[in-house]
Amino acid sequence: MLRRLCIIISVAILCQLNSSLTLAESKKPQQPTEFPPNPLEITTPDPLLPPLIDKQQLTLSELQSLETALDELNQEAAAKLQAGDEEAAFAIWNREVRLRRYLGSLAELQALSRFGAIAWNQNASEQVRYITQRLQTIQKQAQKQKTVDLDLMRSLGEAYQRVRSPQLALEVYEQILITVQQQQDAVAVLQTLTTMGELHLSWFNYPQAAATYEKLLNLTATQSDRTNELAYLQQLRYVYQQTKQSQPAVDVLQRLAEIYEQKNDLTKIPELKLAIAANYESLAEENPSLLREAFNNYQEAYLIATRSRQYVRAGEALEKLISLYLAQEQIDEALQTSQILIETQEQAVNYYGMMQAYDKIGQLYLERQEYPQALTAFQKGLELAQQLKHEETYFNQQIEKASSPKL
Repeated sequence: MLRRLCIIISVAILCQLNSSLTLAESKKPQQPTEFPPNPLEITTPDPLLPPLIDKQQLTLSELQSLETALDELNQEAAAKLQAGDEEAAFAIWNREVRLRRYLGSLAELQALSRFGAIAWNQNASEQVRYITQRLQTIQKQAQKQKTVDLDLMRSLGEAYQRVRSPQLALEVYEQILITVQQQQDAVAVLQTLTTMGELHLSWFNYPQAAATYEKLLNLTATQSDRTNELAYLQQLRYVYQQTKQSQPAVDVLQRLAEIYEQKNDLTKIPELKLAIAANYESLAEENPSLLREAFNNYQEAYLIATRSRQYVRAGEALEKLISLYLAQEQIDEALQTSQILIETQEQAVNYYGMMQAYDKIGQLYLERQEYPQALTAFQKGLELAQQLKHEETYFNQQIEKASSPKL
């Protein structure tokens, strides 16, 4: 009897447990889908549209009324965002942009581009994804057409840029480029390549940027377009500087210098010569024979800067020459150049530069144990330090060293 009672109790407990488990499973929340539906693809009828209307059936009057209403929705959304209600603003913009397609693909793209920029600035990544998905849908539809609508594609490329999708934008511009090349539209080819170059550059894709600007450079050379040639060379200079490609940089810089020489514009040349010399210094680390090119270009920079009264640039060139002479242990040449540097800094009214030059001369003479000459240099440096009220203690210490050399 007792055994039978235990069996009955056990069965009751198991039934209760099973019932509880079933109830728990029934109450278990459903797993959400990975992504909610794109609000830009909703097809629910909208009060702003006539009932059961197709976009091809809208009359001109209806289209005009719809456009006015959508402009008002855009303003309403902007006001909501200004008031801090982003959720309501985005809901209105999604509706507005969704209905813009009834005004044509170009009108929708322009609205998507505007909304995309807003969403990006608000750091609304999910909304940016929705807009990008819709742009891709429009792109697929456009690619099915027999002819390329260039206005549509350019607007699409711009919209991709607004949502920071450079690769998608470049795919569009590649298609535009092929089309305008086939049409032999030289102006459009230049414009498209320029846009692509700027896009590569803005996303730090320096290899592709360089390749694009090289193409542009070749095109402008055949068209004798000097203005754009200068602009593309400057962009290439920047790219090669960023990627530390010294030889291509030298080629570009020399080409720039030649153009300014032909224009007899000496003001730009010293700075270019300084940059050329610096790149030759880098190249000389692997090929020491190129160090002579660095010397030559620093000297040319100094001469042209002096001729055009750019004494600050002239001083920079002399300082670089002094460093090179010292690296080569050519002390006499370094001292002679330092004396010229003092004269140049005086013409530039750069007393601080003069003071530094006297210090450099003094240190060189100290190393050679030519103490009277070192003392003279430090004394002149002290005079300038007193005028500037800067580093007076330092120069007094150097004078003491030169006056009481250790035997």
